[in-house]
Order: sequence, then structure tokens, then C-alpha cells
Amino acid sequence: MFGVLEGTGFEVIEPEFESCFVGHVRVERLWSGARWSEGPAWFPAGRYLVWSDIPNNRMLRWDETDGSVSEFRRPSNNANGNTVDTQGRLVTCEHLTRCVTRTEHDGSISVIASHWDGKRLNSPNDVVVKSDGSVWFTDPSYGILMDYEGDRADSEIGSCNVYRVDPATGEVELAADGFFKPNGLAFSEDEEWLFVSDTGVTHDDDGPAHIEKFKVGSNGKSLEDRGVFASCTAGLFDGFRLDRDGRIWSSAADGVHCLNADGVLIGKVRIPEMVGNVCFGGPKLNRLFIAGTSSLYSVYLNVNGVK
Repeated sequence: MFGVLEGTGFEVIEPEFESCFVGHVRVERLWSGARWSEGPAWFPAGRYLVWSDIPNNRMLRWDETDGSVSEFRRPSNNANGNTVDTQGRLVTCEHLTRCVTRTEHDGSISVIASHWDGKRLNSPNDVVVKSDGSVWFTDPSYGILMDYEGDRADSEIGSCNVYRVDPATGEVELAADGFFKPNGLAFSEDEEWLFVSDTGVTHDDDGPAHIEKFKVGSNGKSLEDRGVFASCTAGLFDGFRLDRDGRIWSSAADGVHCLNADGVLIGKVRIPEMVGNVCFGGPKLNRLFIAGTSSLYSVYLNVNGVK
């Protein structure tokens, strides 16, 4: 019989989901006290996780060695999405500065992207770094729509897009347009596919609440064969990550949704609050860290995440 398994946070929708978890494993709440948690990023060398508390204008740090939580950075310029680049440096989307930044090994902060076509970005939201060192990020308008997570302002670009920062020249290039509100993004393990969520329904009743799938061109930077991969059945797909078998683990209103490689919803990790983003961590990348609205959760899975 399939459904919510008593005493756990797992809901089986399709039988194939059963292989993704161990029956006795439970969801753990690691910390609580945020206003809106986002952008978890795992640092394996230090065995710690960094994530954003956007309205509180701070970034937090959870230490695996002792379970402690401390402030990593305040003010954070209303930081949102975070990732770790190929050299182990923190890359961050900042609403307040409308920039993508990188924290260098010496602690200094460099601006990676601030403008496109001579105009200020809207409010970079989420970011990934490809193996070639290129930085890809989404740029919806959430941080300039109100003062709660940034500064209210007009969009200079007039649209919400996905961009790529060239690793050799630092040039900010348009990767894909035609979105309402591009949000989370992630590459498949072989980097042949890019997935981007569009959460346009937040400000347009007829807007999308889905993930789109793009084929990465042979040059490693063009995007082709665009199509809808999956639509959300509970709220929105915000941030998400892939595992090594091509499944997507995405935030949603009722927890984390697991979609197989065909975009079919096969199961859920139930969380008692809306989820903003997730990432894989731990030495085997088999621990899913979950940024709920006010809390940080984790659960061990029988899958391994893509870095």
C-alpha cells in the first residue's frame, strides 16, 4: 500500500520511489529561527553548510562537527541563492546590490555580474557553476518588487532572464529569455541538460509553475530544444537539485517533490512548512539539506546528489 509512511516524512506515489530511502530514516530539524530560508550550499572541506535568511539580511552557517549554527555574514545584502565553484569559493546572488558575487579564499568579495547590455540586473536569484567555470544564474524581479527582500525599484532590463558569465572574459551573456520569473536552476550530472524553474504564477494567475528543460549545445553555452519538464502540483518549484540517476529533488509548498528522469512525480519528503531550496551534502552527497521557511532540515537518502 502506498501513501504517507507512518512515522516518517516519506510519501510514496510511485513504487520506484521506495528505492530512494531507507525505511527507518527520519527527517531531522537541525535549526529554526529564520524568516525565509534559501540557498543552501555545502562546503565539504569544512563540513559545514551556508544558507540565506533573506528578509533578515543575513547568512547562516551550520557546522556538521557539533551541530552549531552561527551567523556567517550580516549584512548579507539580502543574499538569496548560493553555490560553491570549482575552486571551493562561495558564489552568491544578492538582491540588495542586484549582483552575483564571489567570496574569495582571503574573505574579500568580488562582483561577478552586475549589468547586462549596460543595464543593471533585476535581482539575481539562484546560481550554479558549470565544470568549465562558467557561472549561470537566474534574474527575476522579486528583489525589486518590494522592500521586504531588497529595495523596490523599476527594472532597467524590462524582462527576467537566465544569464551565463564567461569564465575567460567575465562577460555576462544572455543564455535564455521568455520567462515570467526564472528561479531555481541546475545541470544534469553530464551537463548535457539545464533545468530552470519558472514561478511566474506568484504575480500572474495565468503564469507558470513549472520546470523547463534545455539541451546544452555542443559549444557548452547555447541552449536548445526548450520544453516543459514538469508542473508543480503543490505550490511552486523554487530551488532544486539532481541526483546521479537523473531524478530532481525540488522544493514545493508541502515539502520536497521527487521527479524521475521523465518528469513524473514519484514521491515526496513531507516537511511541515513551505520549502525554498535544497542541496545535497555530506561526504557521500547522500544527505539532503532542506531550507524550509523558518527552519533547516535534513534527511539521509539512498541516492547520491550531483555536486
